[in-house]
Order: sequence, then structure tokens, then C-alpha cells
Amino acid sequence: MQSTYNGLELPKDGQPIQYANGQFTIPDNPIIPFIEGDGTGRDIWKASQRVFDAAVEKAYGGKRSIKWFEIYAGEKAYRQFNNWLPDDSVNAARDLRVSIKGPLTTPVGGGIRSLNVALRQILDLYSCVRPVRYYQGVPSPVKHPEKVDIVIFRENTEDVYSGVEFKQGTPDAAKLISFLNTEMLGNTKKRIREDSGVGIKPISIFGTKRLVRYAIKHALESGRKTVTLVHKGNIQKFTEGAFREWGYEVATEEFREHCVTERESWILGNVDANPNITIEENAALIEPGLEFGNQAFRDALYAEIKQTLDSIGKTHGNGAWKQKILVNDRIADSIFQQIIIRPSDYSILATSNLNGDYISDAAAAQVGGLGIAPGANIGDGYAVFEATHGTAPKYADKDVINPGSVILSGVMLLDFIGWKEAAKMIENAMEKTIQQKFVTYDFERQTAGATKVGTSEFATRIIGNM
Repeated sequence: MQSTYNGLELPKDGQPIQYANGQFTIPDNPIIPFIEGDGTGRDIWKASQRVFDAAVEKAYGGKRSIKWFEIYAGEKAYRQFNNWLPDDSVNAARDLRVSIKGPLTTPVGGGIRSLNVALRQILDLYSCVRPVRYYQGVPSPVKHPEKVDIVIFRENTEDVYSGVEFKQGTPDAAKLISFLNTEMLGNTKKRIREDSGVGIKPISIFGTKRLVRYAIKHALESGRKTVTLVHKGNIQKFTEGAFREWGYEVATEEFREHCVTERESWILGNVDANPNITIEENAALIEPGLEFGNQAFRDALYAEIKQTLDSIGKTHGNGAWKQKILVNDRIADSIFQQIIIRPSDYSILATSNLNGDYISDAAAAQVGGLGIAPGANIGDGYAVFEATHGTAPKYADKDVINPGSVILSGVMLLDFIGWKEAAKMIENAMEKTIQQKFVTYDFERQTAGATKVGTSEFATRIIGNM
């Protein structure tokens, strides 16, 4: 480990977080790097840091403290080092393990396409974790936002975000299109138009399984009872459809003791209701149109039912399956409707990259928007917690922006390192402040009788409510 990064010495009164054998070791004075962010990041980081420090002090009476260490990315890094993402900043995030960042701009005119994506790919932060829940008093466009309480686990390194694409009209695009049309599609009627830009959508067994594995582990640790695999496998059968299949493999092969799939629950539930039910009768209940299928389809279904009863009938039957984690799946476009009209049916969503991006923001809109939507990017041994919104440069340095996204991302960080008392203190104090109707302009304009406060005063009131 280096003693300096970007010319700055590490805090001498802090210690780095350690990681070995799949476990973090957290000292009482951990050094945690932060990137304040671009635009409004400067305002919201200052406010958020005060909240974090006050909560840790109040929760632990001075026995614990975070030693903050600034690292650079985005506009501040470019101004100081002529580099949007200096190697030393990446090294510090890697060496010190757990960090937090405000919003970063995306450079215009080439170079790194997205600083956020770059950090995820360099550190292999394969799981984007977005908890979405409602805080009393937050204005919402839906009637019952309190029913929304989900955690979205979005695969973070693959799919169309892998960055493998070719611009229309370039020699590389022409070469790829020619190969696909002549070699791969030559004996079919399918063709890619020659004036196309082309992107590649990789979804792997490895990437899918480690994401779903992480989601199920979280369900076990947090007591959540449903994990939903979100996909577009009805159309994209070998990528999105494979994501679904591999996700079920993780559940049934690696977590068999703890999980039941939705179809298995139907089979077992039918036997619970009628212990004398035959396999054929069970099949007819699962597939109401069974008589219209061919014999091969029926035989496959009978075999599935027999295999389920033989393998888990004793361990999961007689109602025991109701105490297991239910693993099901939903089509991606359907889930947008489901989380609005039946949000309480869903607890954890495990998604591919692009689907997770859309769904995270759609879910956040129901509980107050991105202004208070936290997020984290987590890999094996590394974690970067982050604001989920943009930089809003026209509001920079005006002390008006809601700091809730960074504050709640800090709550996630504190939970992650096991400092749950401080985390809960911040959550409770922020909710109380909102209920008192002392809020930033984004909430004040939607809340009758509210008092508009600035970024710094909102933080001060949170601290006062701890």
C-alpha cells in the first residue's frame, strides 16, 4: 500500500480496512476515501460528511471515527492533474477497499465514456445495489408509496454496458456487419442493415451467477423472502433468457436448503392441498392448457413434477416451502407495472445491467426520486457507495440541492461496515426532519406547509434530530 495518493498522505490516525477469506475487518478508525463529486457534489458532500461524523460520534461516544481521505475524479481531477480519473485515485479505492462518491460528470469529446462505469469495470464492482423504500413525509406521485420496499441487485459489468460497440460508417462496423451477414446469417433471411451502428450484448454464466448468488445471500442475511429474476427472455432467449435459467440454477443447486422456485411451490402446494393428487392431476393444475400440448410436452411436465417431489418433497413439503426464500421470475416490461400496482409482492430484484438501470430509477420515482435514492457498487473485497443522480451544474455552489442520496448512500456504507447504530440514527433523524417539513426546494414545492431550507441547513436539522 502506498503512503501517499495524488500527493496526499494518508491520515496518520487512521487504519485501512482489511479483507481476507471473503471477510472485511473494520478498525475503529477506518480510512475511507471520498470523491466529493462535480457540480452540486461540492455542496452535498460537505453537508453529508457532517451528518456522518455526527452520527458516528453520537452512536459510539468517540470510540469510533471515520478518517476521511479525499481522492480525485471528474472535473476537480482534470483541473489539478489533467486527468479525469488518476491512477492514484483508483489505487486508493482499491487499497482502502471501501469508498464513497458524489455525482461525476461524463467527459465530453472522447476518452472515458463514463467515470462511473470505469470505476465499476476497473474494480470489478459487479453488483449495483439500489435499496428503494419510503420515508414518511416524502412527497410521492403514487397513493401508497409505503408499500415499496425493495432492493435491486443489478449486474454491473456486462450486457450492453460492456462498451463493445462500433460506430456507423466506420471500417470496424462494416467489417463486423459483413461477417455477421455472410458468415453467421448467410443461410437465413436475417440481415443487419449496412448503415447500422452495432453493439454487442454479452451475458455470461459467471457474471450472472455471482450476481444472483449475492442477491440470494442478501435475502438470507436480511430476512427477505422473495428474489425475483428480471429478464426479457421471451425475446432475447440466449442472453436474457439464459440469465433467467442460470439464476434458477444458482438457487436450486447452491441454495437448495433455503430456496423454492415458484413452479416448485405450485407443485408442493397442490400436494399439500390434496395428498392423494396424481402427477397428471398436478400437471393439469400447473398448466391449464395441458390437453392442447403434445405428448412430449406432457411427458416433460410429468417428469418435472416427479423430479420435484422426489428431490424436495420431504424437505420442502407439508408447508415447509412457505418458510423458504421464493425465487421467481418476471418479464422486464411487466415488472414496471408490477412495482406500481403490486409493489408489496416484491422484495429483491436480480436483474441484468440495462434492465436494472431502468427499473432502479422507476422504483425510486415512487418514493421521492433520485434526490434521495442511494446506491452502491460492490465486488469481492471492494465497495463504492454513490449518489445516484447527476451533477446539476446550474445549481452548484448555491446550497440548495437535496443531499439525501449521498446521506443514504452513507447509511448503506455504515451498514456495510457493521456500524448499524450510526446508520439507523441517520435514517431516523432524516425521516423526522422531513416529517417536520424542513426540506430542500425539491420537496418543499410539493409539500403543503413546508419550510424550504438549504443543503447545509437540512443537514444541520438532521444532526439536531439525532
